[in-house]
Amino acid sequence: MAVRRRLVRVALSLDDALAGRVPALGAVEQAEGLLVTSLPVAALADLPPAGRLVHIRQRYARHWIDLAAGEAAWRAALSADLRRRLRRKDQRLRATGAEVRRYATPAEIAAFHPLARAVSARTYQERLLDAGLPADPAPLLALAAADRVRAWLLVLDGAPIAYLCCTADGATLRYDHVGHDPVAASRSPGTVLLATALADLFGEGRWDRFDFTEGDGRHKRQLATGGVECVDLLLLGPTAANRALLAAMRGFDAMVAWAKRRVPRLRRLGR
Repeated sequence: MAVRRRLVRVALSLDDALAGRVPALGAVEQAEGLLVTSLPVAALADLPPAGRLVHIRQRYARHWIDLAAGEAAWRAALSADLRRRLRRKDQRLRATGAEVRRYATPAEIAAFHPLARAVSARTYQERLLDAGLPADPAPLLALAAADRVRAWLLVLDGAPIAYLCCTADGATLRYDHVGHDPVAASRSPGTVLLATALADLFGEGRWDRFDFTEGDGRHKRQLATGGVECVDLLLLGPTAANRALLAAMRGFDAMVAWAKRRVPRLRRLGR
């Protein structure tokens, strides 16, 4: 089930979140509301709703890696078990002949894009979340011309099975687009590719931080060196329809939370 609303997205950067900045929420023409992402929890009380209905869509830590501290410090902060698992996954995949290719210049990104698009089209990020690699390469090529793109492909038997594409926001490199071929999921291609990309970035020494962007995830928690608690906010006009919509969303979220608590308990009882 879906309910359509015309929203303007107000996306805070990692620098904004770390600094606790409160975004300006002016009048929005031809829109029915706002979606504010990565608002630091510490700034939540200072956000002026301007007469809008406010709903917390999700809570999460926005994770990041301190690239300026160096690779040795980052690896030392990882658990011994995680270091072993990363090494084992990398060795197992590379033993099959897999290789990682790196892309940065406009010409390289032009070659990268169609190969990565072929992988993206098969990923759940694109099929279910509408978050695949954009079909139009022009924005990426423009950023590459300004040296603000780093991208990688994991290639097996001459065909790409995973991709990662990051763009720069100042001294921060963002984890923008990522995906792998579902057929290769058992080989952990995304994990191997990310670990290799991070090693490249530490070696390059150009960026201060690697930003995992919005949302949580186990790999983000395991690899990050820091995080800031954030919320995504939905702000809608105070109409009766929007009040009913938000009430339904709260009910649905409560039901999902209840199910998450019950399922582990039922599994334990069934043993």
